[in-house]
Amino acid sequence: MGTGHSIDTPIRVAHFGISSVMSIIDDMLMEKIRKFYCQKFGFPYKTIPRFEREARSKRITAYLDVVQEIVRLKMEAIKKLPFFAQNDKQKYFELLPDESPLKKDYQTMLDMGPGQERDAVAQDLTERMSPGSLDVNIMVKLDGHHLAQYGSPANDGLSDAKAALKGFAESTLKSSLVFSAGLNQSLFNYMTQFRDFYRTTAGEVKKKIILKVSDFRSALIQGRLLAKKGLEVFEFRIESGLNCGGHAFASNGILLATLLQEFKQKREELVAEFRPMIRKFYEEMGWPYPEAAENSRPLVTVQGGIGTFGETRRLRDQFGMDMTGWASPFLLVPEATCVDDSTRELLRKAKEEDLYLSDVSPLGIVFNNVRNSGSEVHTRKDAASGKPGSSCPKGFLVSNTEFTETPICLASTQYQMKKLAQIDALEMAEEEKVSRRNEVLEKTCLCEHLGNGALIALGVVPESKHPQAICPGPNIAWFDRIYSLKEMVDHIYGRGPSLVPPERPHMFAKEIVMYVDYFEKLISRCNYSARETKTIKEFYDNLESSVDFCLSVASEQPYEGENLASIPPTAEKQRERLRSLYARFEENLVLIPAYGA
Repeated sequence: MGTGHSIDTPIRVAHFGISSVMSIIDDMLMEKIRKFYCQKFGFPYKTIPRFEREARSKRITAYLDVVQEIVRLKMEAIKKLPFFAQNDKQKYFELLPDESPLKKDYQTMLDMGPGQERDAVAQDLTERMSPGSLDVNIMVKLDGHHLAQYGSPANDGLSDAKAALKGFAESTLKSSLVFSAGLNQSLFNYMTQFRDFYRTTAGEVKKKIILKVSDFRSALIQGRLLAKKGLEVFEFRIESGLNCGGHAFASNGILLATLLQEFKQKREELVAEFRPMIRKFYEEMGWPYPEAAENSRPLVTVQGGIGTFGETRRLRDQFGMDMTGWASPFLLVPEATCVDDSTRELLRKAKEEDLYLSDVSPLGIVFNNVRNSGSEVHTRKDAASGKPGSSCPKGFLVSNTEFTETPICLASTQYQMKKLAQIDALEMAEEEKVSRRNEVLEKTCLCEHLGNGALIALGVVPESKHPQAICPGPNIAWFDRIYSLKEMVDHIYGRGPSLVPPERPHMFAKEIVMYVDYFEKLISRCNYSARETKTIKEFYDNLESSVDFCLSVASEQPYEGENLASIPPTAEKQRERLRSLYARFEENLVLIPAYGA
């Protein structure tokens, strides 16, 4: 979702019992949106200056507390509404999954006649209504000190990620923190300073930990590091490496279906491995380990490219997933996400060929993108005018020290002008120079552009001066209009007509295509070093094996609305392409002497 498009989603949907995740990396964006909502709801607002001590964590805490208060007020208001009327209270219950005990009791009440018994049931239902979880996300790779260049004490010596963690830890939220984009042991160590990440004597964890993981090994390693510190993982959230929104972290050729099968077979290890370590930590600290925690087990969930209820059933029934996550389709639901009209219309019209893995991210990580976004148009225009790059107003992605002692961003004007001058001075063919220049100029100011759409949508800034970036998963190509919240939720739960056509390829089929595309890119950029050669061979072997497993899934009986029939022809075509690419790679390998040196 990026930094802005779900930044106020809890305000929009939490009072309907829907959980969502806010990115808390951009405190400057959060400060502007806090001001907007304080004015809208009549709350007192006092600005927290950017260079005030601990400004970053204070801003994050202040914003999260405002969101919590708005959700509380909305929840109180919805509870006061009457039953048997077309209102938000009715909507709350209608949106619940049909298997929910609360939904079943609601249906029972609707069939009851007036009287004290029905009134008692209605009162009980009202008391059991609760908001969705107000979860937050930290991308752990964004762990620099982006204000160091100003000599500012704003983070009080903390990195960006640690200051964000502190902001969440000191907020009033009782929710979950999602760690994404890898392992950050320093951040894990810092978490131990906050008691809310540990169990109370009653067994409650006020602030839970969710790990986004790419494979079982990653789950085991990160879970073990946390367990040694007495920290429990509430949920392991598996995400498709490529068939997702935002930055994409490809596995080494192992497809999602294979990863899920491994979790299914080994998930009990996640309890057996970690619980003794956690108990030992509590004993060393002199804390009682609550009896209520003894039977707990981490949830294992999945997200990335899910598009039909049939696929959801496959993930839950065959692979034992506790829950499934949906994101990109909600970008077409104004009730749920904060997207400006121009960008939402761009997404509505987007076809498969418009959605692609780009190299726009200054982090050097592939980034799911849509063509002709405001950000792309603006970046091209600046480059063509001879003034490429950004002034780097936020600096969250600074990392490069090729030309400077202090890290700067690959999307900054400072870096791009220096890099372009260096390329111009090289002795090489002009064609190669053009290619290298394009690589430099493709980098975009994601820090600023990913938040602009939300500010435009709320009327805080004008569209004309604030280019918008957005990072949908390719699955959104099959959703082609603006939807109501109820339409999208009903689609997710398999209620009513499907929102996508029956010919939409299965999520596993789409992922096969994306991984072969990625394999082609790996080969095109390979310098045939020993390390690269080993990586490509492993990738190829893993992808071959994973395609075999996808074919075995395709032989199962499909669920309603699940296009399993799309997997075999896709697998056959992509396997032929994969083998052709690998054969070409091996031919080049033979022609390059001492490639392993």
